[in-house]
Amino acid sequence: MTKVVFLADKGHINGFKISGHSSMDCDDQEGKIVCSAVSSAAYMAANTVTDIIRADAEATADDGAMTLLVNEPCARTETVLKGLELHLKELTKQYPENIKIIYGGVKNA
Repeated sequence: MTKVVFLADKGHINGFKISGHSSMDCDDQEGKIVCSAVSSAAYMAANTVTDIIRADAEATADDGAMTLLVNEPCARTETVLKGLELHLKELTKQYPENIKIIYGGVKNA
């Protein structure tokens, strides 16, 4: 299962931490598709925040894990992160066994 933790401070989303794979089974095509969809959306959000908006942010990615923390959030970065949140919520409706969304504070990251 892929776990997505949206990081928030004072009610504003300022990052995310994604871990796990939607499927480790080589024959689970649905899980692979979900994992790819989550990864693609997360990369687009992180790249938009860091390379297009050029916000002060820290991004890391490794096999089965990705983190983005915006150090100086603004309306534009939060809009991107809310878009990611909406996208992943819709995926969760379609694939509840593959994705879990959690909300936490930055200190819980």
